[in-house]
Amino acid sequence: MVQQKKVAFYTLGCKLNFSETSTIARSFIDEGFQRVDFEERADIYVINTCSVTDNADKRFKTIVKSALKKNKNAFLIAVGCYAQLKPEELAAVDGVDLVLGATEKFKVIDYINDLSKNEIGEVHSCEIEEANIYEGSYSIGDRTRAFLKVQDGCDYKCTYCTIPLARGISRSDTLENVLKNAAEIAEKGIKEIVLTGVNIGDYGKGEFGNKKHEHTFFELVQALDKVNGISRLRISSIEPNLLKDETIDFVATSNSFVPHFHIPLQSGSDELLKLMKRRYLRQTYTDRVSKIKEIMPNACIGVDVIVGFPGETDEHFLETYNYLNELDISYLHVFTYSERPSTEAVLMDGVVPQNVRNKRSKMLRGLSAKKRRAFYEGQLGNELTVLFEGENKEGYIYGFTENYVKVKTTWNPELVNTLHNVKLTHIDTDGLVRFDWIKEPAIL
Repeated sequence: MVQQKKVAFYTLGCKLNFSETSTIARSFIDEGFQRVDFEERADIYVINTCSVTDNADKRFKTIVKSALKKNKNAFLIAVGCYAQLKPEELAAVDGVDLVLGATEKFKVIDYINDLSKNEIGEVHSCEIEEANIYEGSYSIGDRTRAFLKVQDGCDYKCTYCTIPLARGISRSDTLENVLKNAAEIAEKGIKEIVLTGVNIGDYGKGEFGNKKHEHTFFELVQALDKVNGISRLRISSIEPNLLKDETIDFVATSNSFVPHFHIPLQSGSDELLKLMKRRYLRQTYTDRVSKIKEIMPNACIGVDVIVGFPGETDEHFLETYNYLNELDISYLHVFTYSERPSTEAVLMDGVVPQNVRNKRSKMLRGLSAKKRRAFYEGQLGNELTVLFEGENKEGYIYGFTENYVKVKTTWNPELVNTLHNVKLTHIDTDGLVRFDWIKEPAIL
C-alpha cells in the first residue's frame, strides 16, 4: 500500500492570504495528499508569503529553517506576494525548491513532479501585467470564521504599497460565484463569513474580465444578506472613499451584516495623505465615522495607521495622534513604515529615523489599548450575541460579539462554533470581557 504524502501550510499576512492558502490546500487534498499541521513532519511545506512589511520578508527564512528541522528532505514551496515580487531572492534561500507567482500558485499541483530536492529553487512567475485572471477562494476548517475572497488586485497607486505590483489590477469574482461559495460555506455549518480582498469596496470591477463595474459593492452586500444559513457577515478592511452611505444604512438594518467596520486611515495629516496618494482627505474619514456612529452607536470601528512615513515630522505625528484620540473609534492597527523596493515612497526625502518610528508606533499602540478599553467599558451592561472560537487557551474559551468585543469564559468544547446571548458584565485583568448568560447554554 502506497503511503499517503503529507502536506503542511504556513500563512503570512492578511485574511486574503488565509483564504487562498485554504483553497490551495483543498487542491492538494483533491489529489490525495493528507493535510497536516505545520508543526508536524510533512513531505511538502507550502509557505504563503507577504510583502506588506519588511518583517514579513525576514520571517520567511525562519519558517523555512523550521520546516527543514522537521524533515530535511521535505519539498519546500513559496507562493504569495513576496514570491511574485522577489522570486529569485526566495529561490536562492537554502532548502526552497519551488517558487510560484501570482497566477501560478493556484496551479501548484501542475508544478510538482517527484518531490526531489532542487539545488536551486525553480521559479515560475508571470509578469504582473499578466495577472488579470480572477481565482476565487475561501477558507474553511482553519478557523471558526470563514474568509471569503470577493476581489483581488488594486488600481490605486499609494506611494508606500507593493500590493499592485504583487497582485496586479483590480478584478472581482462574479456575483454568482460569490453567492455559490457563500452557500457552500453555510452548508458546512460555519456561522460567520468575513468578506476579504485587496480593495473590496472596488468590487464589481473586472467581474467578467473587463474594466467596468458589472455590480457594485452595495449590490454584493444586498445579495449576500439573502444567503440562507449564515448567521453573520463581516466586512473586512474597506477604503473610506468607497464605504458609501447606502452600505452603512443597509448594515444598520441587515439580517446578517454585523456592526463592525475596519477603515484604513494611514495618517491624520492631509499633507501626508497627499504624499501617500490616498484618495481621500481627513474630512472624508471623519464623515464616515460620524455616519456609522449616528445610526449604529455601538458599532466597532477599527483603523489602520502608518507611522514614520517619509516627511512625517513631530507635528504631523501629533496631528495624527490628537485626531485619533478625539475620534470615536474602537482600536488601531499600527504599521511602522518600512521601505519597500519599487515604490515611490522609498525615494522620498525626509526619512524618519528607525528609533523615532518605533517611539511613535509605541505611542499609538498605547492609544489603541486605551481606545479598546473605552469601547469595551461602553459595552458593559449590553445584551449581545457571542460566537465562540475553537481553541482551549489555558482553560478558557474565547469568542466575539457581533460588534467585535472579545469575551472569555471557562472552557467548554460544546460551545465551539455556537452562538449565545449574553450580558456583558465586567472587564477582566487581561482586558477581556466577562459575561452572564441570558439563558444557560443552549445551542442556537
